[in-house]
Amino acid sequence: MRAAKYAGLVSLGLAAAVSQVLAATPAEIVIPGERLATESLTSSRDGTVYIGSVGTGQIFRARPGAAMAEPFILPKTNGIGAVFGVFADEKANVLWACSGTLAVGPPPAGAPPPPPSALYAFDLASGAPKGKWNMPTAGAFCNDIAVGSDGTAYASDTQNMQVARLKPGAQSLEVWAGADGAFGPTGGVLDGISVLGDTLLVNALRTNKIFSVAIGKDGKPGKVNEVKLDSGIEGPDGMRSFGASALLVAEGGGGGKVSKIVLNDAKTEGKHTVLKAGFPDGPVAVTVVGENVYVLEGQLAALFAPPGTPAPAAKPYKATAVPVGKP
Repeated sequence: MRAAKYAGLVSLGLAAAVSQVLAATPAEIVIPGERLATESLTSSRDGTVYIGSVGTGQIFRARPGAAMAEPFILPKTNGIGAVFGVFADEKANVLWACSGTLAVGPPPAGAPPPPPSALYAFDLASGAPKGKWNMPTAGAFCNDIAVGSDGTAYASDTQNMQVARLKPGAQSLEVWAGADGAFGPTGGVLDGISVLGDTLLVNALRTNKIFSVAIGKDGKPGKVNEVKLDSGIEGPDGMRSFGASALLVAEGGGGGKVSKIVLNDAKTEGKHTVLKAGFPDGPVAVTVVGENVYVLEGQLAALFAPPGTPAPAAKPYKATAVPVGKP
């Protein structure tokens, strides 16, 4: 009886501590450094935020309530290159990361081929490497990650317009959906990915579409459906689940904005609402901490500027909190 009472008090104490940290959520999280080209962020329930950098190939961590991130996983750890998607999987104690070589312009003559794009796993608490799996299709580009209720990791392959999966204990990734072109032709830029219950959702940045795929009890994909929205999205990028039936999406078009999409039970229709507009440095990712959604601006335009283009004035890299309430 005393043990049970003590355990209950400890649980209440931990919940109170987490609530206190979440209540102190800073308005901005600054990521220190130059030419970081931050591309994705994720968070754990205690309010820790993790941010990936394309420019430096490292992952930053902002501790609960901190307004400044700090280096967490250093460049080239376990061979990691430019970091794109990151995803905190607390159940498995894993920080997943997509990495590859950013191709800007044609490769130099005689240059060796870049290493294949891969999905990496790191210990969520210590950052120690836990694994690395090459993407299954030639020319793949691992962009972002979501995890199903059974622990399966799903990764969007931007270049091949496919979704790959890594089942718990598997030795390699496999193509799960999209091999038949169901997400659209090459060039559509398959990007943000989320799991809501037994449904996987993925967006295509260039074609401004969101797709839903039922995850069968046997793990196999159902039919790919385009989600019909009541108003259009513009350049959807990072995307996270919000409660049982909604998505939060970073939109790069229209001056940059963050939006919420409430889906119907079948996950085939959605009501689209802009939460905040005006992110001139390019919103690329979102994550929820408490009753706020952090919106990360990547400043990626400088990476794709034509040769000889003057470098833009240096700005701090940051993630901005936007009130979103409870799911």
